[in-house]
Amino acid sequence: MKQNNKLNLYLSILLIFVVLFIFTFNFLNYDPIYGYDAEAHYEYVEGFFAMFVPNLSDQASNEITREFFNPPLPYVIPAVFSYFCKNIVEVENEAKYCQRYYGKIIQLTNAFVYLLTLYFYLLTFKLITKKDLLNLNLIIPISILAVNYKTFSMLRGEPFIIFFNSICLYYLAKHVSTDFKLKLKDYLIFGLLLGLMGLSRQWAFLIFPAYAYFLFPKNKIEIKKNILKFLIYSFTIAFFVCSWFYFKLFFEFGTFTAFNMSPKNFNLNNQPLDFYVLGKEGFINLFSKPIRPNLGNNFFGIMYSELWGDYWGYFVFTSRFLDVGRNQMFIGDYLGRVNIVSIIPTFFILFGFFKSSSFFKNQSRKKFLPYLNFIKLASLFSIIGYLWFLIKYPEVPQGGTNKATYMIQFFHLITFSSVFYLYHLEEKKNKIYLLIMVILGSVFVHNFSTYLSHF
Repeated sequence: MKQNNKLNLYLSILLIFVVLFIFTFNFLNYDPIYGYDAEAHYEYVEGFFAMFVPNLSDQASNEITREFFNPPLPYVIPAVFSYFCKNIVEVENEAKYCQRYYGKIIQLTNAFVYLLTLYFYLLTFKLITKKDLLNLNLIIPISILAVNYKTFSMLRGEPFIIFFNSICLYYLAKHVSTDFKLKLKDYLIFGLLLGLMGLSRQWAFLIFPAYAYFLFPKNKIEIKKNILKFLIYSFTIAFFVCSWFYFKLFFEFGTFTAFNMSPKNFNLNNQPLDFYVLGKEGFINLFSKPIRPNLGNNFFGIMYSELWGDYWGYFVFTSRFLDVGRNQMFIGDYLGRVNIVSIIPTFFILFGFFKSSSFFKNQSRKKFLPYLNFIKLASLFSIIGYLWFLIKYPEVPQGGTNKATYMIQFFHLITFSSVFYLYHLEEKKNKIYLLIMVILGSVFVHNFSTYLSHF
């Protein structure tokens, strides 16, 4: 057993260094200007102070950038750098010159945020499982998700949701262990984290309703009072932290949920049949050449291909700037093989999601079962809310709003849940556990090229 623990430790350290290599490679080879709607996000940076400093500009936010509806937190650091950079340098086009540098600052920030996220995930599992801090049980399942490296290489708000939520998950586990006997500082910390999530991207709000679940398990009345107090105080603080931005949207555009498309009344018919059902041709393309436009508007096919590869061509390959992309003629075939191989981790993550409660049958862990159920609910609320968004705001026929990056919180949450099943197998069915770990490690090696930008 000691030898197994040492091997686990050494492989964990090795994998962390591999992840560091991936971020370093992408830092050197990928420019965030190639990301999703990047030009509009850069316009947000350049117009940041015009949008948020009163009386500085007469322009409406939606005239400055079509990404006006996004909360401001992810743009603060690049906006401050851009402001000082443009006032220091003397070149023909200061904005474009400074973009090259704050693009790299964004990537460094995101890499640091990702590593901190991984750290808080590990802290959470150490707290609940009483196992070693560095553990492959978490590091491998999270690290094989290609969507991580794509998302954290771009200027986006989703990395901040993942980061702040990882801290929330850690503190929430601590609060569950103490029956929510909290002090004022605990409410302040948690409320601030929730508020910062709300200032990162609106997808964060899809997680929030799941917190109400803690009121329903059969607890002592005193514990329920503690939970209710925790929810009221924390969410009140969160409201004060982030509500100002949404009131700004309301006063400027007449709605708290402003967007750059007009919504339709909710109706499943807003999306055509190929959104819900993957036809024969699409199924073949899913495992042979899963790059745009080969999957049409299909939700499952595009989401799956974006999770494990790069359907839209903004990272692993490019379908827009063929002069800077590499291996254009071969990447589709490779991504098809990636989708075939990735059936195995997909099945494990889904199976582990449903079987993860097995780990909590032990009497000493039962109190954490509501915590697990909360994570499951948060993931379900996230994906259902996202589907509601896609149906309310259909982008037919191309389906451009269907991207795994937008729902990276869902993939982290279901993977987080499935990790508990790995711990269960490690304790109860060690041979099966070792086989799964070898398979996941092999998938990581096979899919490695999808973690690296080919720009």
